[in-house]
Amino acid sequence: MCGIVGIVGETPVNQSIYDALTVLQHRGQDAAGIVTIDNNRFRLRKANGLVKDVFQLKHMQRLQGTVGIGHVRYPTAGSSSASEAQPFYVNSPYGITLAHNGNLTNANQLRDSLFAHDRRHLNTTSDSEILLNVLAHQIDKATSHPLTEEDVFNAVRAVHSQVSGAYAVVAMIIGHGLIAFRDPDGIRPICMGKRTVNGRTEYMVASESVALDAVGFDFVRDIAPGEAVYITFEGELFTRQCSDTPSLSPCIFEFVYFARPDSFIDKISVYGARINMGKKLGAKIRREWEDLDIDVVIPIPETSCDIALEIAQVLEKPYRQGFVKNRYVGRTFIMPGQQQRRKSVRRKLNAIRSEFKDKSVLLVDDSIVRGTTSEQIIEMAREAGAKRVYMASAAPEIRFPNVYGIDMPSANELIAHGREVEEINNIIGADGLIFQDLSDLEDAVREGNPDIQQFESSVFSGHYVTSDIDQTYLDYIASLRNDETKAVREQQQELANLEIYNEEN
Repeated sequence: MCGIVGIVGETPVNQSIYDALTVLQHRGQDAAGIVTIDNNRFRLRKANGLVKDVFQLKHMQRLQGTVGIGHVRYPTAGSSSASEAQPFYVNSPYGITLAHNGNLTNANQLRDSLFAHDRRHLNTTSDSEILLNVLAHQIDKATSHPLTEEDVFNAVRAVHSQVSGAYAVVAMIIGHGLIAFRDPDGIRPICMGKRTVNGRTEYMVASESVALDAVGFDFVRDIAPGEAVYITFEGELFTRQCSDTPSLSPCIFEFVYFARPDSFIDKISVYGARINMGKKLGAKIRREWEDLDIDVVIPIPETSCDIALEIAQVLEKPYRQGFVKNRYVGRTFIMPGQQQRRKSVRRKLNAIRSEFKDKSVLLVDDSIVRGTTSEQIIEMAREAGAKRVYMASAAPEIRFPNVYGIDMPSANELIAHGREVEEINNIIGADGLIFQDLSDLEDAVREGNPDIQQFESSVFSGHYVTSDIDQTYLDYIASLRNDETKAVREQQQELANLEIYNEEN
């Protein structure tokens, strides 16, 4: 998962993009980048690390200009090398830079075609660089100079016809303007906002509405599936539907885990969706576990806190904060390797013994992916003195890999793959385990926008909305993204970093 930002302004945008990226940091902690345009030249800074570490005063001073884009990243199949950080850049035509959130499912075919037919060389393993070059090639075919909005929309239409998968994109073309567009299924989120400065309208696009809030932009609307937005550097706004078959199928895991609760995505309050999840799951627990002697409801912070509070109210049981979170440890789910995740759980959470001692506790989590975190937390609860430990998941069993940009692709890493609930329960060591029903989860989220007909829920159902995923592709993705492969990449990256250090010293 990644976060993207783009601003066409009247005043310098470096600080606004920086501030927006800090509130999107939850979407990626591996790398960050900002590129602005100053005197018709790109000014770029990107590196591995958190936003606050990547951008120092000297970098911010160089990122001059009134237009720019930014990105925060965590890797899925690609490496964690700084060379994979975004935004990416090509010098022809005009000079184009691009940042992308999502994953292309036909990346290999596109890579081969770009080299064989378009004579374009790719220097990284990132599908974002592929997307940039596909867009650049289509813009190069434009008949007008300078470009018109029709040329831009025709290029995006051609991208949609070539590219499959999930993508929310922001790009800039030197001398022309900023483009933002979304895949025809609307899997990954992107929205736009505006504000008035010195009598002129400034525009902003971002992965989540909270980024607009952070820098004083008013939310306008979500960019529709298949739609492109083109904003000239003079401040003219153009929009166009560039897909023949747009259909909104937002990723439901955004609402379960990824997005901030203060964001709105596709007209749905993330906070409201999580409250509804708690109501639905609480009703199921009350119905199916009416004989259990639950003394207290405790969330596994932080995403599940609002869900757990609602469950406690439905069950008429006390709600307590039983774990203290170390806020200086990142989100364990998006850490690149299993070994690193294992080490991080106890550094991240510590139990308040008084809330567990001699009690039957119901732990609530947003989801259970690999199960290692759940297993360790249940063990921590028992060590703190709990008599019994029950576990509830606000999401259904995650049985299938994700191919649209979430780092849980290898089926054999998923604890629920090929297992029933009782077997999962035995593995994590709980006294009882209950999952949300998929229909209840979808209804909980849909309540905020009844017009949504379907969600991208493939990790639960195995149904992929792009209809181009077969077992061969899933096997290929698994070979790239399993923990063993990641461990090798991490080792290679450490060696590369050591070589760079030795050269510099």
